[in-house]
Amino acid sequence: MLRPVISPTRRPLPQRRRSDILSSREPLEVGMKDGYDVIVVGAGHAGCEAALAAARMGCRTLLLTLSLDHIAEMPCNPSVGGPAKGHLTREIGALGGEQPRNIDRTFIQIRLLNQSKGPAVQAMRAQADKRLYSLTMRHTLESEPQLALEEAGVTGLLVEGDRVTGVETSKGHQHLGQTVVLTTGTFLNGRLTRGPRTWAGGRIDEAPALGLSPSLAKLGLRVDRLKTDTPPRVDAQTIDFSRTKVQLGSEEPLYFSFSYPDAGIEPPISLLRGEEPSPVYALPSQTEWRPQLPCYLVYTNRETHNVILDNLHRAPLYDGTIEAEGPRYCPSIEIKVPTFPDKDSHQFFLEPEGWHTNQVYVQGAYTSLPEDVQLAMLRTIPALREVEVIRFGYAVEYDYVPSSLLSASLETKLIEGLFHAGQINGTSGYEEAGAQGIVAGINAARKAQGEPAIILRRDQAYIGVLIDDLITKEINEPYRMMTSRAEYRLLLRQDNADLRLSPTGYAVGLLDQQRYEAVESKRRAIEGELARLSETWLRPTAETNELLAGWGLPPLDDGVNALQFLRRPEVSFTMIEVLCPDSRPLLPDAAHQVATEAKYAGYIEKQRLQVERMRRLEERRISPAFDYDAVVGMRKEAQEKLKHIRPATVGQASRISGVNPADLSILLVYLERARGAGE
Repeated sequence: MLRPVISPTRRPLPQRRRSDILSSREPLEVGMKDGYDVIVVGAGHAGCEAALAAARMGCRTLLLTLSLDHIAEMPCNPSVGGPAKGHLTREIGALGGEQPRNIDRTFIQIRLLNQSKGPAVQAMRAQADKRLYSLTMRHTLESEPQLALEEAGVTGLLVEGDRVTGVETSKGHQHLGQTVVLTTGTFLNGRLTRGPRTWAGGRIDEAPALGLSPSLAKLGLRVDRLKTDTPPRVDAQTIDFSRTKVQLGSEEPLYFSFSYPDAGIEPPISLLRGEEPSPVYALPSQTEWRPQLPCYLVYTNRETHNVILDNLHRAPLYDGTIEAEGPRYCPSIEIKVPTFPDKDSHQFFLEPEGWHTNQVYVQGAYTSLPEDVQLAMLRTIPALREVEVIRFGYAVEYDYVPSSLLSASLETKLIEGLFHAGQINGTSGYEEAGAQGIVAGINAARKAQGEPAIILRRDQAYIGVLIDDLITKEINEPYRMMTSRAEYRLLLRQDNADLRLSPTGYAVGLLDQQRYEAVESKRRAIEGELARLSETWLRPTAETNELLAGWGLPPLDDGVNALQFLRRPEVSFTMIEVLCPDSRPLLPDAAHQVATEAKYAGYIEKQRLQVERMRRLEERRISPAFDYDAVVGMRKEAQEKLKHIRPATVGQASRISGVNPADLSILLVYLERARGAGE
């Protein structure tokens, strides 16, 4: 099993235990004269995780947002999860974060994707009730005793020397804080575009954040621009669902929270009462374990593509109106169609935005085309011949700060105590934002409390991969997490996130003793069962072969080790339990882990050996003051990249684009010389 970054037996915050905080139940007041430990700017998915983490670790925390009515808003797809993204959400939960609990409360559908593939890429995806998700998260924030909320924009940072000391709001107030976390989303100098029209905004009908970008630039932080698109939302009453492919939710109970339902997480009261969804949706069947809404699949056609191609001259992406770079892996439909001229169709998913709303999200139709073109495009699809649009798609351009200016703790290198998380770092997605948010919140809290930062490694978490990529690679388009980015993805499965990260969550004070001990009990049960099976032999008895015949398996001719037998693709752990009746009953999660560890043992061991080989480079520190100009023989490109990013370790240096193995060899020689000279 992978080991945590810090020892689970160490409780770094004994003077501010979670139980002590909860027992007081005395909320903070906005405008505390003695200031805050942590100030979080922005209440999107990154901001919520950062604020909750800091408050739950015992810090006096202030969360500032432009609108209390839009906390944890889902302006794009109202869903959580998917390949790699679902892994991030489970890791947030394993650390003690809120995103998985909130989606478990509010989802209207959940599915397990890639079931026919290996465990490394299997992932859950849940469709949320958009409004309920926001309201439930707001209630959670308001119920946190160490957290104060205030509706105000931030126009500037207060800085003394090279250390942040607080923020100044649009109301003219100053809030002092030991640390500040910026999670500004798409609001920094946000500009919206649809067809020929452009207007200021962070999201539709929401004002942008003005003033903060110049403040950051004045402090020496580079500010660049990125772009993202949203699709149209359509009226479900105008969809012909008989001409769609219906996608139902999972028949088996699925949850993002590892502790569900033991943690007392419950779906909204409307679902508990069995209230019916909006009657407009085609609902051929219903799952017994929890009510769910279907989603619906449709396809574009040549007529759709012709509408788009005939109107490219009116597209802001082509006429120079939009200049910022958009996401390559989630492109606008007016980019996708010309890029793939041989494709006769593209998928659109029609996804309800809530249990009781008729508003449907057209996933895949991301666009900033004029309104008449959007409507004409949609009406070329048979199921949408009579469709009416409730809200047309639009593009949003916004400022971000290149993430190469951050350390692995998500603290900026130029301003001490200032942390960035979410789209301000050039990422896209609620999951990527939440993952950065919880790390930034943890480290901002630990900074305020005089504790060292928590750094997650690439071999320990997808969150570690995400942050390492951000600080070592050039981000010139919105970054999206994918399983292919994780070289150790068989170790970083969604099903073992609690085993990997719960010790860290417990050590920093985000998980309680009961939850931590439950995970450790599960760990011991898995290790014990693997050890027991390795010492157990199946004999070719008549009873054994009769059982095998009933399962359609060939008989045994000789004895076989039970663990080796489990490694066969056609053998399930349930069969092993029957064949080895002396085994201790395991909970489903633990049984799944035993089967996975057994069946993929060779591949898992190979990746663990790769991790060990890289460990020497990952642990070889580089001084922040190291003089790269003094290195003779290194290529100029490598020197410039290393000077700009200033990696903390040789492992990080090895992943910087433009630094090759020869450059690393020379760097190691000079590092050894510096160590020998006592530098």
